Amino acid sequence: MKLALLGYGKMGHIIEQIAIDRGHQIVLRIDALNPEDLTPENLQKADVAIDFSTPASVMKNIEACFEASVPVVVGTTGWYDQLPEVERKCRVGNKSMLYASNFSVGVNVFFHINKALARIMNRYPQYEVQVEEIHHTQKLDSPSGTAITIAEGIVGQLDRKSEWINELVGDDRDIVARPEQLLIESHRIEEVPGTHTVIYSSEVDEIEIKHTANNRTGFALGAVIAAEWLKDRQGFYSVTDMFDFSV
Repeated sequence: MKLALLGYGKMGHIIEQIAIDRGHQIVLRIDALNPEDLTPENLQKADVAIDFSTPASVMKNIEACFEASVPVVVGTTGWYDQLPEVERKCRVGNKSMLYASNFSVGVNVFFHINKALARIMNRYPQYEVQVEEIHHTQKLDSPSGTAITIAEGIVGQLDRKSEWINELVGDDRDIVARPEQLLIESHRIEEVPGTHTVIYSSEVDEIEIKHTANNRTGFALGAVIAAEWLKDRQGFYSVTDMFDFSV
């Protein structure tokens, strides 16, 4: 399979190596040094594009892939307020796209467990719940897309929570969550690939589930697997369409 890499930072380099190891070929690399190379002609050399760029670049990259009719896997976060319009354009134009806040197999197992736990905890209102996330200081968005997915999984199951709010620790804002709000507490620490924790606490005990990424390899491998999955499909997909955890 021939791949285009839209965003060629740390994640792009790891994706490249994994893709080559799995027998694929990189035919286009786009970063801040060569944005002029993002043309339909260049994109059409690829079977699938993988975007791990920035919130400022991702919409332009998605539009370019739609214009070139090249399937695109999007791992960039920080743009989800525009997701409904992107989905509409994808479906109306008969394009192909798969997006995820996190492509790691382990994280997606965590998403599944998180929803199941929230359904159970809906019966026990004496437990308060909070989400904590820790990432490297180069991460541009807060909260992380993974934390948002976790939070939305909880809000969708707990009657006592109607929305989430975010506190970026250290930014000097005084955030106090109302009872109906789920707090996502974000920390930025050097060289932390990503840690996400859900904590249910009561006067008598705490229940905690946690996912800790040891490195970025799991994210990158999942993105390449997603590209392999999307190659011959048409439509708009999330990573839950690719992973099946039904038991």
